[in-house]
Amino acid sequence: MAFEGQKKQRRTTTASKRRFPNRRGAEWKGPIVDYKEVDLLRKFLTASSKMMSRKRAGTSAAEQRDIRRAIKRARFMALLPFTGA
Repeated sequence: MAFEGQKKQRRTTTASKRRFPNRRGAEWKGPIVDYKEVDLLRKFLTASSKMMSRKRAGTSAAEQRDIRRAIKRARFMALLPFTGA
């Protein structure tokens, strides 16, 4: 094998940047994502108006669910397009 003499490189874990700012208060429940925040939601769409993946967007699973729900509501209310132009 060609890889026998090489050592495995360890990946160092760094603190990941959160996509949303801390909006923490006394009763903080999570990131506030609303379907009316169209400028924020457009950041999570590709050029062809598809939703970005969690890995590419840098969001957690709970944040991604909130974003997905908000994007779908904004599309239904005609604030965001269903397809790219």
